[in-house]
Amino acid sequence: MSSNYEDRDLGFEREYDRTMPRGPRRMMRRKICRFCMDKVDLIDFKDVKLLQSYVPERGKILPRRISGVCAAHQRMLAEAIKRARNIALLPYAAD
Repeated sequence: MSSNYEDRDLGFEREYDRTMPRGPRRMMRRKICRFCMDKVDLIDFKDVKLLQSYVPERGKILPRRISGVCAAHQRMLAEAIKRARNIALLPYAAD
């Protein structure tokens, strides 16, 4: 090996300053479950207008992190959407 091999800077041994944030930090507002606020005990599968707000045009069920629904109500919501699909109140997929 040549003598100047050790003098090369390949960029692998870069020192990172861990005190500096890597990107801009945004304050994310915590989503509150709409059903818990209204004290809903049961999500009705016949309420198509309510269920359509949790199903985009593509036909998938929105996840909790996007819809902001708590875990218990997300399970009830998914079951209600599946029942509404079964009796053709909601589409399975987009046309």
